[in-house]
Amino acid sequence: MIRVLIERHIAESLEDAYEQRARLVLQQAVAAPGFISGETLVDSHDPNHRITLANWRSEADWDRWYHSEERQDLMAELTPMMDKDEAITILQQNAV
Repeated sequence: MIRVLIERHIAESLEDAYEQRARLVLQQAVAAPGFISGETLVDSHDPNHRITLANWRSEADWDRWYHSEERQDLMAELTPMMDKDEAITILQQNAV
């Protein structure tokens, strides 16, 4: 299993529109092969900073979703609402 950390920063006044579109992205991800679970958190010091932590069966499953046409189409609607580029970090358990 891997964890994918997705950080996004929403432009001022677009929070409501972003939330609606972000829910669609999560709904589609849940249906993707290899998706296990996920949660979205809000930075307590910056309400426009969102962090999503998603658990995927494998990096190959994540890559398939990340490059899918579905995600590309959904992100085409979300990206203009962000004032910074999306940052993605792939995490795995330490073998120690």
